[in-house]
Amino acid sequence: MSNEARWYVVHTYSGYENKVKANIEKIVENRNMQDQILEVQVPTQEQIEIKNGQKKSVQRKVFPGYVLLKMIMNDETWYIVRNTRGVTSFVGPGSKPVPLTEEEIGTMGIELSAETIDANLGDSVRVTFGPFEDSIGTVKEINFNKRTVTVTLSVFGRETPVELDFNQIQNLI
Repeated sequence: MSNEARWYVVHTYSGYENKVKANIEKIVENRNMQDQILEVQVPTQEQIEIKNGQKKSVQRKVFPGYVLLKMIMNDETWYIVRNTRGVTSFVGPGSKPVPLTEEEIGTMGIELSAETIDANLGDSVRVTFGPFEDSIGTVKEINFNKRTVTVTLSVFGRETPVELDFNQIQNLI
């Protein structure tokens, strides 16, 4: 057991990922355990779906059936998470949870801390990659929980709000 917060993965019943996230966050708040269970994530990815000839953007779970937790592993945190309704087990051999390695964290695109954004509301930013690469826009909203920014870009001559990940923008100042 270490005093360092690491990322762990828990397996959940299918479709229970968001309920598990909400339940764990509620327990953390009720028991004042923000210093032990720091973050709960259900990674999602935006995908374009075409239904009846209409393009629609939907959020799909990157790892269905799994929830990621940044926490300090000890008997109390293990017990709380393990006994949360909807959690089937920690990922690891037997009953011993295994933290994710730095490489796994990197490949999953998690662990982008709030400090990684170098922009504020109203700042001009350049989109560094993605469909709007090299576009210049203005930061209108910053969501630290989702690690996204809403930037207004000029698309076909119209001001259009676009949600981007923190790592997709670069401040022009």
